Amino acid sequence: MSDEVLQTANAVEALTPEEEGLLRDALKRCSPATIDAAIEFRRTGAPELIPPVVLGIVERFIEPDQRPRLKHADPNLRIIEDLGVDSLTLMEVVLLVEESLKITIKNDELRNLRTIGDIQTFIDCKVTGKPVPTPTRFLPIERIAEVMPVQPPFLFLQDASVNSALATGHYKVSGSEFFLQGHFKDNPVLPASIMLEALGQLAVLYLLESGSSELTAPVDARQVYFTGADGIRCHRIVRPGDALLLSVRPKRMKMPLAVFEGTIKVGTEKAAFAEEITLAFGYVSDVPVGVPSAVAAAHKPGTNGTIPHA
Repeated sequence: MSDEVLQTANAVEALTPEEEGLLRDALKRCSPATIDAAIEFRRTGAPELIPPVVLGIVERFIEPDQRPRLKHADPNLRIIEDLGVDSLTLMEVVLLVEESLKITIKNDELRNLRTIGDIQTFIDCKVTGKPVPTPTRFLPIERIAEVMPVQPPFLFLQDASVNSALATGHYKVSGSEFFLQGHFKDNPVLPASIMLEALGQLAVLYLLESGSSELTAPVDARQVYFTGADGIRCHRIVRPGDALLLSVRPKRMKMPLAVFEGTIKVGTEKAAFAEEITLAFGYVSDVPVGVPSAVAAAHKPGTNGTIPHA
């Protein structure tokens, strides 16, 4: 972005005493730090003040027992599912953010704001004039099961969010998983190999659903193979009842190989990390580019919804 465009995007008007009073009144149930950050932002337009304002406004609307989770400012925290904010309350958050930062968020834009990171990135782009990134797509379990070749009881994703830069997913260990019956006797522990498998599945989902510009055609779900993993480290024992947050980021992609970095957390604690997860993949060859991969696979002769195991 040119300096001229950036200056125009960050242009601010003088904050009058009356306007400051109205802003303080609007934010009176927020922390003093949030109010100070909002006033300073209105005076200077400094983008680095956006996160404390947004987090402070979200904090004002969530239950007190959830507020410590915001201290770590995890961008993957989901507003509705993790913080318990319903859709109407989310609208209240957005309205107060609009009033405080003097921006406008359309209803169709609001649909794409599911996480703390989504909100912060979107508002930063609005304020600075940067292009808004491709919206994150939320995939419920029904959609995941529809497109994934791996199926229950060996599917370790219960929901996921995918954009061109990142895929995240969730899986809660119920304790009823078949492999926990013998791993270990009277001491159920999630195997490290299953954690790695879950990251691999999320990487497969990224290939099928991200729409990344580095993928020049729909990926054929029948032609995805787990070929290798390097730099695997486990940091925490995972037991029944633990809720896993999985994330994978593409590092390199050029057909026929895609390399990802993967992380699993339980709350704020890192449970596992993979420096590189490598998948081999192929494109669907007999449908036009742009046709969703699930539809493409359904039109391939002999497709049965499974992936050959490497």
